[in-house]
Amino acid sequence: MAIKKSKTLFDNSHVALPSVDLYRGDCLAILPGLAGPFDAVVTDPPYSSGGQSKGDRARGTGDKYLNSGATKFPDFLGDTKDQRSYLHWSALWMSLCFERLAEGGLMIVFSDWRQLPVTTDAMQAAGVTWRGIAVWDKTGGARPYKGGFRSQAEYIVWGSKGPLQGERYSPGVFKVNPQAGGKLHQVGKPLPLMEDLVAACGPRILDPFMGSATTGLAAQMQGKHFTGIEASRHYFEVALQRLKKGAGQAAV
Repeated sequence: MAIKKSKTLFDNSHVALPSVDLYRGDCLAILPGLAGPFDAVVTDPPYSSGGQSKGDRARGTGDKYLNSGATKFPDFLGDTKDQRSYLHWSALWMSLCFERLAEGGLMIVFSDWRQLPVTTDAMQAAGVTWRGIAVWDKTGGARPYKGGFRSQAEYIVWGSKGPLQGERYSPGVFKVNPQAGGKLHQVGKPLPLMEDLVAACGPRILDPFMGSATTGLAAQMQGKHFTGIEASRHYFEVALQRLKKGAGQAAV
């Protein structure tokens, strides 16, 4: 897949591995240069939900989302938008993904409870047929609130480009501990969860916010082609090394 050069703050580098294409940069700059088509978009964008005030939103992601604020993983990018700008930005990148989806292709996007309404709005604004919400049940590994309810669920907003295709029946609730399968990112999703989601998709997967490439590893393990985009230099390198290792194991 060729990529058009554009002037951004990123180097827009491209690395190709067996059945893997990785791009470093802003997905709004990189997506227009990808031809596709892709059978599914499976992604976990920054939620921008860790604060109501401008000052709160500008705090580091470790401070906003982790219980202790201490983490061995660096902060991730793109998490300072208010809700109105988050809706506009989400509709932009989803529209670019929608143009590159194959007919019947799935769009699968993670959200928390705060951004759930605008994520469903953005998906419809992008042209996707919104079909529902699945639930990630984080079990007892989720954050408790004294006197209130445990923050036990995150949400998977999903839809399709036109009529659904395929014969697979997938569950609507995925019960997976957050630490299952290891973690290489502050808010990385567990590998068993991403394996279940990728299994519902066709052979060509796009992730415009790949982070540490857990989706990519799941796709690699299932013999599917993965295209990932990541803005952070650190997490791009983590993803690259992780998928290089996976490709080497697959070749044995």
